[in-house]
Amino acid sequence: MLLDAAREAAAEAVGCRADELVFTPSGTRAVHSGVSGALAGRRRAGNHLIVSAVEHSSVLHAAETHEAGGGAVTRVPVDRTGAVDPAAYAGALRAGTALACLQSANHEVGTEQPVAEVGEACRAAGVPLLVDAAQSLAWGRVEGDWSLLTASAHKWGGPSGVGLLVVRKGTRFAPEGPADERESGRAPGFENLPAIVAAAASLRAVRAEAAEEAARLRELTERIRARVPALVPDVEVVGDPARRLPGVVTFSCLYVDGETLLHELDRAGFSVSSGSSCTSSTLTPSHVLKAMGVLTEGNVRVSLPPGTPAEDVERFLEVLPGTVAAVRERLGAPTATEAAPRTGDDLVVDALGRRCPVPVIELAKVIGDVPVGGTVRVLSDDEAARLDIPAWCEMRGQEYVGEAPTAAGTAYVVRRTS
Repeated sequence: MLLDAAREAAAEAVGCRADELVFTPSGTRAVHSGVSGALAGRRRAGNHLIVSAVEHSSVLHAAETHEAGGGAVTRVPVDRTGAVDPAAYAGALRAGTALACLQSANHEVGTEQPVAEVGEACRAAGVPLLVDAAQSLAWGRVEGDWSLLTASAHKWGGPSGVGLLVVRKGTRFAPEGPADERESGRAPGFENLPAIVAAAASLRAVRAEAAEEAARLRELTERIRARVPALVPDVEVVGDPARRLPGVVTFSCLYVDGETLLHELDRAGFSVSSGSSCTSSTLTPSHVLKAMGVLTEGNVRVSLPPGTPAEDVERFLEVLPGTVAAVRERLGAPTATEAAPRTGDDLVVDALGRRCPVPVIELAKVIGDVPVGGTVRVLSDDEAARLDIPAWCEMRGQEYVGEAPTAAGTAYVVRRTS
């Protein structure tokens, strides 16, 4: 009875039938089961899968597994706000497309995706659309003609270890792997009943206050978006300024080590996250920031949970400028005279072996040493330089000429225009 009541409450929040919804051990498991089951159910239609370039890693990992097994995958690019173009997504549909995936809102930058427009194109092509609604379900139902939906309870303040998978009636679906009689055979194993009940109760609770709280948090994040660039020089606020989640705002700071910045903010009492490459064990930038083509160094993602007081935001805005300035001062910049020999008409900056944000710092230090029309060649083996140097050029009004491989790394060429 408790399980049935929780299922009905969750289905009401999603906007589906109770018998279309099953509980899974996590949001990731819901995604993997949804993608594999939908592809298996439509194997006669084809093996082509469409995803956006900024999907959650769980979706991209499922796509990689499908591709490794011989399937075809199209990754639809996004613009600098992180949104897909509905026309471009529709253009990726073809004969043999078995499934399309599109998040309702981006996990890192908060940009809302045009799910309704993409869903209409998918319906016209007879292709089911799977929507990862983990970030947005707390704020309302996902509109549009979707066929499958996934979510994770901890994203709306519920317990970890509970996910949702919705498969609309009429959607071909074949669960992969061993199954049993539980959860329609789509999530084998005994259900975590206490966590499921708590997840349904918390979803109902946050939805009851969603409209009022969304308006309040949106004002607070707009305050951050507007004031951070005024308080801190050399900052790029990323994500769509209007079509975005209420409580997420992301920005990147030039000449800042992202990991050090996060540690300093943590010491000041603020728990934030980052997509900078220098906070990752792989030393590769966030796939979201990379797909958007925006600055990655010194990246900060601020997520305001429901109930966040305005006083906390004000204190964050008071602490941030001094923290960024201290990190920049502590990091310093290598002396340009030691690393800037000329080769022909180029000024060469050797940043090999140095990680973000050093390549950009060195570029900024020497750009004034070349005449207008002259070039600087930055040598770097840091993957983030491929994104951050063009982003710096756009912020500074300089021309990014391009890149060329070298024996030790890559040479990034910048022409001074002013």
